[in-house]
Amino acid sequence: MKKPYHHGNLAESLLDAMDEIATKFGLEAVTLRGCAKRVGVSPSSAFRHYIDKRALLTAFATRALLQLSDAMATAKQKAQIEKTDALHAVGLAYIAFALEKPAFFRAMWREEAIYSTDEDYVAAANKLSEHLKGGFADTIKDDDPTSLSHQELLVWSCVHGLANLYIDGPVARDESNPQKLARASEAIHILVPALQ
Repeated sequence: MKKPYHHGNLAESLLDAMDEIATKFGLEAVTLRGCAKRVGVSPSSAFRHYIDKRALLTAFATRALLQLSDAMATAKQKAQIEKTDALHAVGLAYIAFALEKPAFFRAMWREEAIYSTDEDYVAAANKLSEHLKGGFADTIKDDDPTSLSHQELLVWSCVHGLANLYIDGPVARDESNPQKLARASEAIHILVPALQ
């Protein structure tokens, strides 16, 4: 459904439109003109913010990386306050992000479709990388925050792989997101002893 644009931030509104289109039809269906039409502005207005679809995808991937970083950090802080398992909370936050925002999740690592040397994208990728390399958002022991340890790689592979299986694969297709998160919760509980 078309959402008229009213004197807000057009660049952000175009990203919102992209999210709607990509969530419903896939990233391949996104065009800058289509996003402009959805927002209710002329294509020339959209092109003032993004020179082409690749630039739009880059901004979208940047937003996704930042939002996932924030979700992981928020989950860790909440777990610390509530004195619950931070690794479990951060892992579930990662998977919940994918389930709630599949288009964002799919866009983050598509370097062949974006300007991967874009300054904002690189900064956002580095921010998320710090969470992943820093003891998976400081939830497991980490001797070297500049590289992925075997434990960090194991945790990331588990949550990222499960997220992918949920949104693009054959796992739990007929289940609701809360049911999928309950399954993920059990998988993370099983994973924890391997990190000791």
